[in-house]
Amino acid sequence: MKRELGYGARSLRKRATVKLVAWSVPEILPTAIYGVAVARATDSFLAGQVWQGIAWLGGLVAAAGLGAAGARQVYTRLGDLVEPVRDDLVRRVVGSALRSGDDSAVARLNRQVEIVRDTFAGLVMVIRSFAVTLFGVLAGLLSLAPLVAAFVVPPFLVGFALSLAVLGMAADRVRASLRADEDLAASAGMVFGGVRDITATGTEEYAEFLVGEPIEAHASAERALAKVAALRTLCFAVGGWLPLLILLAAGPWLIGRGVSTGTLLGGLTYVLIGLQPALGQVMAALGDSGLRYVITLGRILDTGRPDDDPVRPIDVVQGYQVQAQRLTFAYGPAAEPVLDRLELTIPEGDHLAVVGPSGIGKSTLAALICGMLTPTGGRLLLGGVPPSELTTERLAETRVLIPQEAYVFSGTVEENLSYLLPDATTDELSAAIDTIGATALVQRIGGLGAVVKPADLSAGERQLLALVRAYLSPAPLVVLDEATCFLDPEAERQAEVAFAQRGGTLVVIAHRISSALRARRILVLDGNQAALGTHQALMRSSSLYRDLHGNWDPIVSQLQAGQIQPAS
Repeated sequence: MKRELGYGARSLRKRATVKLVAWSVPEILPTAIYGVAVARATDSFLAGQVWQGIAWLGGLVAAAGLGAAGARQVYTRLGDLVEPVRDDLVRRVVGSALRSGDDSAVARLNRQVEIVRDTFAGLVMVIRSFAVTLFGVLAGLLSLAPLVAAFVVPPFLVGFALSLAVLGMAADRVRASLRADEDLAASAGMVFGGVRDITATGTEEYAEFLVGEPIEAHASAERALAKVAALRTLCFAVGGWLPLLILLAAGPWLIGRGVSTGTLLGGLTYVLIGLQPALGQVMAALGDSGLRYVITLGRILDTGRPDDDPVRPIDVVQGYQVQAQRLTFAYGPAAEPVLDRLELTIPEGDHLAVVGPSGIGKSTLAALICGMLTPTGGRLLLGGVPPSELTTERLAETRVLIPQEAYVFSGTVEENLSYLLPDATTDELSAAIDTIGATALVQRIGGLGAVVKPADLSAGERQLLALVRAYLSPAPLVVLDEATCFLDPEAERQAEVAFAQRGGTLVVIAHRISSALRARRILVLDGNQAALGTHQALMRSSSLYRDLHGNWDPIVSQLQAGQIQPAS
């Protein structure tokens, strides 16, 4: 049924297009005749044949009436061509919204779809008018005087070709401008939302820095866009004004070779009333409305599509890639699933942060990845193999998990740190301790040979020791399940940066949103929904991520952590 509906819609659009083209043909006649009519009427008047000149002008009026009748039919057929496009877009937007739960679909339905519909209609009319004018002028010039056409048509076509060549550059710069505008809006929104906190913490200079870079990037993008506008003006000068100047300069030469004054005036009429306005309109339409149409349409069609598609099947899994296929887990037969048909691919070497409200299933996902839990539905593959099929030794070599409540045992510091790498050298231990930021703690305990008393350590100190142990592990996959929640923001930053630079795959169950800002990709868990993408993409598409991100606390944390230095 869906295929039949699609075929029917295509058939209707095809018939509407044919009718639109057919009713455009009558408009070619007045375009083709007005230069000839002006030339013949001028020569008749100069020769004293007044009634013959008036007759030529009367014929021009009659041809214009015929063209107006065709134009009326064109506008009648335009709706048959444009409205099905709008209907297709509405179906796409609604379908995407139902699949993803994206609340920004309303904006696309009400605004962006209408922009595309109106712009598409305008482009159809402008391109049709340009084609009609071009055919009419070429026919008129060739029937009037081929020699005049030889002076007019080549520079016009060169200018038009140059304007088309500039479109690609303009499209790239329009996209860059839109991205810069969105980044600026996001940064300014965060700053405006945290004005009181900024004032209270004395971080005005940092706030200035935060919005300063997006402002400069936006200004740079707009300057680049202005340069494209200058190039378009140059193209119009070549195609619109150069034929006129050439024809005026060659006028005496043409008259000396038998071209009449009326014929020269008819050629100028074709340029001034036909080619020049048509070129200006089509350049404005393609350069402004056309680019807006293409980019807006692209944003609608790309809606809900994450930066890396987690649903794409992969036939061959290499290394230690993590892949969830319709992954489902519930704590009991009658319980609601914590994770429901989750599709996710974590490529080898990725840095993924998992965020979401408390109790949403983040730690459950970590336990499933590490083989601590078994899915109740779907599959979880680790390097192409379910963790349950790996031996204990093989599983330990593959991944290491640091939970929120870090485990240390009564033994020396060295024994605790080298537990997953028994043959670690003193230099390796010292380097790992320094990289994670545990040097002061180890010195306070008494060095590598000192005995650890777990009860004497705080939760944050136990986390630091466990982080060093995981850092030394040869496992290529590290899962930090809120493993830094008891550390201050600076200690958390240092540890996460160390693991990100360690190599292998890093999955961080984020306690602070600043962990997400450091990740390459972010997975947002929201009930049975999940969204995957970069920070910029999720700020546009995920309302939950915007809510998690939409306060000043993580920004203050970054400042305190020294992740970003305020402007001096």
